[in-house]
Amino acid sequence: MIEIGNLCKSFTLHNQGSAVIEVMHNAQLWVAAGECVGLIGASGAGKSTLMRMVWGNYLASSGFIRVGDLDVAQAAPRQIIALRRETLGYVSQFLRVVPRVATLDVVAEPLLALGIPADTARARAAALLARLNIPQRLWALSPTTFSGGEQQRVNIARGFAHSYPALLLDEPTASLDAANREVVLALIEEAKARGAAILGIFHDEAARDRVCDRVVDVRDFAVQAA
Repeated sequence: MIEIGNLCKSFTLHNQGSAVIEVMHNAQLWVAAGECVGLIGASGAGKSTLMRMVWGNYLASSGFIRVGDLDVAQAAPRQIIALRRETLGYVSQFLRVVPRVATLDVVAEPLLALGIPADTARARAAALLARLNIPQRLWALSPTTFSGGEQQRVNIARGFAHSYPALLLDEPTASLDAANREVVLALIEEAKARGAAILGIFHDEAARDRVCDRVVDVRDFAVQAA
């Protein structure tokens, strides 16, 4: 479902004499349907860079990134937008939403974008918010006012609202208490059981050991190792 081959990435520092910094060389990995692969490596090794390339935020220097039938590395912006709407979900560490939109609608939005009836979308959103222990009295408020842990749970609910065939997870259990951590791990297991291909960063080693079928060390793709 996710396949990466011969992937290279460099950054050009335009404010520093257009210096070119090569950060990744010949990255290779795949994630099958129903599998969770964890990215490991020290801070700065390239885990987030790789995830952002799969998501389409960073342009690859060369190589391919196939998610389903689409090569993200060569895709047009409208194709990436469609991929994100229908196929590829992303749970980041930080909640980025339009201010003053109610939490219930923030979580329901991925379903509304697919044309799901509003009542059905909001019912799914409500079930996830309740499962993740967000009090109902907060659902009509903007999550921008919430605590960090509450915002993360809203982000998780939004990411799991639609049954995406592929998912990117960036430290989904960070900042969570034991009860909510357990809910998130159960959601990941359920997504795997329905056939989702999951690529994630898990600094929580116990969580990684529980849900990941294997790990990939991004240090193997470092330029100095080429």
